[in-house]
Amino acid sequence: MTPDEWEQFLGHFERCKLAFRDYGRAYGSDCVHEHACVRCPVLIVSPTESPRVIEIRDNLGERIAEAEREGWLGEVEGLSTNLAAAEEKIAQLDARQEAKNSPVFLGVPTCHQLIARTVEGTNP
Repeated sequence: MTPDEWEQFLGHFERCKLAFRDYGRAYGSDCVHEHACVRCPVLIVSPTESPRVIEIRDNLGERIAEAEREGWLGEVEGLSTNLAAAEEKIAQLDARQEAKNSPVFLGVPTCHQLIARTVEGTNP
């Protein structure tokens, strides 16, 4: 691998990080969303990045308000799509945290199940 190829390879991962930790896009493939990767379904947001996603969401709200004031309707539409995606990423983070914090039912056997096993295991 030449030094240029190596730099290109490393650059792929630097571009994928953007402001987040993990991005599941394959090496050499382009993101169809360009720099709006918060829309991308393969963006995996770490729980530690939650404040950054919230910051992005809040900033998008401010940018939408500015675009509406200026009459930039196309910009409003694109930013609104990004805002919905950021809100979805936040909801995914919240759901993951809730699942992590919720108890797991391990299926404690009932008294009837315990007695049935005891009776079956007894040799007269």
